Parts: sequence; C-alpha cells; structure tokens
Amino acid sequence: MSKRAIEIATADGKAAADLFSPGTKSARPETRQAGVILYMDAFGPRPALDEMAARMAAFGYHVLVPDLFYREAPYGPFDAKTAFANAETATALRSLIGRTTQEMTIRDSTAFLQALADQGATGPIGTVGYCMGGARALNAAASFPGRVVAAASFHGGNLASDAADSPHLRVGDIKARVYVGSAGIDRSFPPEQSARLESALRTAEVDFVMENYVGLQHGWCVPDSNVFDAAGAGRHWSRLETFFRETLG
Repeated sequence: MSKRAIEIATADGKAAADLFSPGTKSARPETRQAGVILYMDAFGPRPALDEMAARMAAFGYHVLVPDLFYREAPYGPFDAKTAFANAETATALRSLIGRTTQEMTIRDSTAFLQALADQGATGPIGTVGYCMGGARALNAAASFPGRVVAAASFHGGNLASDAADSPHLRVGDIKARVYVGSAGIDRSFPPEQSARLESALRTAEVDFVMENYVGLQHGWCVPDSNVFDAAGAGRHWSRLETFFRETLG
C-alpha cells in the first residue's frame, strides 16, 4: 500500500487529498480499476482517517480521502476526543460543517471521481462516509448512478431529516447497493429518521441493508473518537469488506 498527497482542481479551487493505492500483493486483477471515496467525518483529514483508508486500500482498491473543508483552509487541527467539549472549537467545527454544503461536496465529487480515474481507477466506484460523510456518500450515489455501485454510511447523521438536501429525498436516483450502519445512540439519526430512510429506500426499490449497532454511540468506528468501540469497529470492517467485495470485486 502507498500513500500520496495530491491536489484536486475543483470548480471552487484546489482540494487537498490523500490517495492510497493497493500494493501489488493486495490488488487482485479484478479490483485494480476499482476505487473508493472516503467522505470524512467532521474533524477533517488526519492520521485516524489515514489508518482507515490504508486498511481499505489493503482490500485491493484505490482510496481517495479529500478534504471537504478545503475552502476554509487553513483550519484546525481538531482533537476528535475533545473538540466538541470545548466551546471555541465546537463553534468552529459547526461553522465549518454549516458552510460546507451537500451541494458543494457533490459538485466537488465530479473532480474526485476524475482524480481516481487519473490514477487508474476507471472501473466501479464505492463511497463510504462517517458522521457528516455518511449523507455525502449516499448523495454521491444518487448524483453519479453511472459510476457509484456501492454506498455505505456508518453513524451518518441527518440521513432522513427535514432539510432539502436530505439523502432520503434522492434515493430514487440511486442505482448502487446501499449499506447503512447506524449508531444505537445517535441524536443526529434518531429512530424516526431511520424509519423514514428505510421506507424511502424500500419504496424506491433500492438494494439496501440497514443495521443497528445497538448500544454504540455516534463515532464508534473512528479510532481517535472518544466513543470508539473496538468490537463494533471490527464488526464494521467485516461488513464493509464483504460489501465492497460483493460490489467492487
């Protein structure tokens, strides 16, 4: 596996990104042209996401981790364990999230897909998002149905909210398989949103699985989170590897 820092030209500037490529031993012939976009959580690119992206690359795929907050750079860095407990950093993070809209990320994703293609990932694409990235992973599948064949969200927030850009409103455009792993304890994705999303996916006849990680909190997958759960994270890795193997090769 190798990691390379790149810059991606978008309609609004240049987005920093890290690209992880599989080694020759881990890249099976059928996956060498497959790629994954990892849509970050609220704390931005950092070693914890690098660790996760490297593990995905070891499955045999090219993995891109773009900085979704690039328009606001420089910012942070933020400590995932304490950022929301501190009033100043919590305000800064909420401001970054609020100013980085779903529409911006989807517009940027055209360039993200091209960046993967430029690296040889011209085949099927998977998306996976954590926290705020979960909604973006699903909206990307709706926006690029000809490229994205798999979309996964883990402890994604506001997947079926009252907002105009809520992913559940666009599931009719999704041609990909979808996996949603929800935190059992998550104010950003309460049971009523879960029911609304499931109903929308069923009505749209999307091939999907929704799984509730009982007792786990929003953020459980990410290793530097203050609610990280090793067993739950391991279960997530097992699900994600199988999901990508079945969809990307």
